[in-house]
Amino acid sequence: MASHVRSVPAPTSGESPLTRESTSSFEEFFDAERARLFGALSVMTGNRHEAEEIMQDAFLRIWERWERVSAMDEPAGFLYRTAMNLYRKRLRRAAVALRKATSLLPPDDALDTVEARDQATRLLRTLTPREREALVLTAYLGYSTEETGELLGIKANTVRVLTTRARASLRQEQQEGEVRP
Repeated sequence: MASHVRSVPAPTSGESPLTRESTSSFEEFFDAERARLFGALSVMTGNRHEAEEIMQDAFLRIWERWERVSAMDEPAGFLYRTAMNLYRKRLRRAAVALRKATSLLPPDDALDTVEARDQATRLLRTLTPREREALVLTAYLGYSTEETGELLGIKANTVRVLTTRARASLRQEQQEGEVRP
């Protein structure tokens, strides 16, 4: 995938537009949100490497606009919205095919943990991307249906319908035991 990195010109006079305060506040924001965003993207994409690429692109876009983003009421919401848009863009354009995750953990991990994560990943793959997005944001990240609707650009009622469908589908798949590799 082509990189969209722009060079930053050196300041001509005075202080840099990116001050030490804004840099440290971005670093604090990054440290606070990185693990949650990575976890959510890992579940949605089913691939840790894909999730890391999307996360890096999202944080880069936030950093490029940090002056405006840091003034927002919910910069974390803007981060998640940006990440979701990047994820959807990858799906729409098929620029990067989703790679099949063979193992999320090293083979020497406890067997129970590996099997549980593998089953959860397989179950989540049976959902549509919209159902998976709604479920991850509400169940995994703890956003309300209203907040999730804002992040995904849909109505809160649609989020409730998607999560209800997703849970019913997961229950049925788990009961039938028809989780495919």
